[in-house]
Amino acid sequence: MSELANRPVVLDIDRSVGALPGRLVLPLEHWQESIRFGCSLATMRRFRTMLDQLLPAEYGTVFTGSGDFHHLSWPLIARLSASRPFQVVVLDNHPDNMRFPFGVHCGSWVRKVALLPQVSHVHVLGITSGDIGAGHAWENYLAPLRRGKLSYWSIGVDTGWSARLGLAHAFHGFDTADAMVDAFAEAQRTQQAPSYLSIDKDAFAPEVARTNWDQGQLQVSHALALIDGLRHGLLGSDINGEVSHYRYRSWWKRKLSAMDEQPAIDPEQLAGWQAQQHALNLRLLDAISARSA
Repeated sequence: MSELANRPVVLDIDRSVGALPGRLVLPLEHWQESIRFGCSLATMRRFRTMLDQLLPAEYGTVFTGSGDFHHLSWPLIARLSASRPFQVVVLDNHPDNMRFPFGVHCGSWVRKVALLPQVSHVHVLGITSGDIGAGHAWENYLAPLRRGKLSYWSIGVDTGWSARLGLAHAFHGFDTADAMVDAFAEAQRTQQAPSYLSIDKDAFAPEVARTNWDQGQLQVSHALALIDGLRHGLLGSDINGEVSHYRYRSWWKRKLSAMDEQPAIDPEQLAGWQAQQHALNLRLLDAISARSA
């Protein structure tokens, strides 16, 4: 593998990513208002075209900044050409498969990825959010779950409703993160596809890395074990979940953000949280480099 294939890329939209070794920085702050949290499909097509023009032929893990940009995983995955199908493994406290009628946003992009013909399956691991509980069941896109293209791996969430709708095969519930990691590692023993890895750091417990979303229970050791279990290599990867603050100019984005009850960011603690995030980024990069195809 060439050195360029491991070179991290920063899509620098919100100036939240620290100085990674050997990084390539793409200055994209002018996209922040239009792309953050959500955007129309036309805007996403323009962003994808821009990525195709700016990204080199070979690159490593892509850092997209805040978890408000997790939907940027979709164009990063869609532009991959693989000689055979690959699975997408997502670490996230939320399913990111929720209904959104205005295009695509950071909580709906997984459905788009599950529709890609080169993607054999999408696993979302580490969910502790009530988004997959009975009270929000109607908000989930059910088609990718029903078709066997998407699986939820959750911790401590009651998902009994899934069996009543014939979707139990797509739901893997556990009492602890340890049990979830062990079960996923066992399941990986029988599959042969390479992987694309997408990490939203809101899957981690707050003491590991603070984000601007409600958070899960994963420790660093869980993430390292999950990455190590991807036995057939990584075709690509991205990381988000940095802490940044932005006030939208558009009223509808302010409204949607408020509806999602995003936690406030304490300005006095922001620098410390970002240092913590940076240390985690370096550990994740090392683990991902060892698994890159």
